[in-house]
Amino acid sequence: MPTLRVTPDLDMHYVVDDFTDPWTSPDTILMLHGNSESGLAWYGWVPQLARHYRVVRPDMRGYGKSTPMPRDYPWSIDAIISDYLKLMDTLEIQRFHLVGAKIGGTVARAFAARHPQRVQTLTLIGTPPPSRASRDPITPLLDEFEKFGVEHWARRTMAARLGGRFPAEGVEWWIQFMGRTAVSSQIGFMPAIAWADIRADLPKIQCPALVITTEENGHTSTDATRAWQQTIPHSELRVLPGNSYHVAASDPEACARETLAFISRQSTA
Repeated sequence: MPTLRVTPDLDMHYVVDDFTDPWTSPDTILMLHGNSESGLAWYGWVPQLARHYRVVRPDMRGYGKSTPMPRDYPWSIDAIISDYLKLMDTLEIQRFHLVGAKIGGTVARAFAARHPQRVQTLTLIGTPPPSRASRDPITPLLDEFEKFGVEHWARRTMAARLGGRFPAEGVEWWIQFMGRTAVSSQIGFMPAIAWADIRADLPKIQCPALVITTEENGHTSTDATRAWQQTIPHSELRVLPGNSYHVAASDPEACARETLAFISRQSTA
């Protein structure tokens, strides 16, 4: 699998899926995964998307097969975005559609706002609010990572994140998948990125945007999602049935169809 030396401290693993007709010149979709995941998280999306678009699935620094980060790495959203820009520059892709799930959607919102010349459309799936009311929960969470590792946290929370219809064996797969994350990466990432405040970025997003959530999302209400979605110009909200927060994983086919239809509408507008 391809690996790019992005910076001296980072070898970024990535996958390019392209099953488009070889005589065409397809657009590209860059997919940003969530916390304690990797580009593998998009497995359910690739069959649909890659028939129509070139799909780039990187592992964010610190995660998946990319280089783990030391505890004292100075995490920032801009640094993560810079990594992804270096990858796309290396692939000679100037403009692309951006798709982000969960915390990947936090990075994607800031990405689209801060580099509008690069992003054609933005799709956000099961992504958290642009700010958190309090930092109080972060200390016990970091203590849990230190004492028990990332898998303990995933085992405690993942079934609720995936919703009531997700199979038990699938929940176990996700627990083990996320549990492989290096504690050193997670300790620095959580307070800097998961608790980042990106509210000022949302009104600056210039490209068309689609936000996907579910009717009974256990982490945030539809009204709360609509409230921040409406601060993004040229955005729309799609509410799917179900109670999954991680709807990109629980309903990948439906989300991929919505994303394809959205991008197609923008291309013909």
